[in-house]
Amino acid sequence: MSTATSTRTAPGCCCGGAPAAAATAPVKGAYELVDHFGQPVTERSYAGRFQLIFFGFTHCGVVCPRELAKLTHTLDLLGEGAAQLQPLYISVDPARDTPARMRAFLADYHPSFVGLTGTQAQVDSAKANFRVFATRKPDAEAPGGYVVPHTAITYLLDREGRYLAHFGDTVDPVAMVRRLTSIVTS
Repeated sequence: MSTATSTRTAPGCCCGGAPAAAATAPVKGAYELVDHFGQPVTERSYAGRFQLIFFGFTHCGVVCPRELAKLTHTLDLLGEGAAQLQPLYISVDPARDTPARMRAFLADYHPSFVGLTGTQAQVDSAKANFRVFATRKPDAEAPGGYVVPHTAITYLLDREGRYLAHFGDTVDPVAMVRRLTSIVTS
């Protein structure tokens, strides 16, 4: 469990928590990766914008395409308000997800999405900081002979790169827009 603290709790927190003077953040929210243009980035690289982060992999057959489509719809519904957010897709499969592969894969989703990848050690560190489960599992029918079952949670970091909230995969775009609007305008 991270020792990072936050001085506020996001409105409508999925945990039902009311705003508190200080609360322990459930995730650290830190990463050192490479974006889909090959540039090194950290959670501080997007200072001034809220970060909307989902972990996945480009060879995912169901969960990732569904969640990225949902996040694209959410960003579309936010309209001009989406400019306050930087959507990020962090790979849990760096062996296959090169920067070029991430860029090509994300071309089908909201144009502001940026894919992040890195070495296995960098990705493992990001997964640990966000408490993301992802493990390689053999699957003879999958590309490359394996899949990577993983956590399906979208994380929101504040303008300084600190954890604010998270959204389970059952949250629909309209509900997410309501929560995001409440959070980014408070």
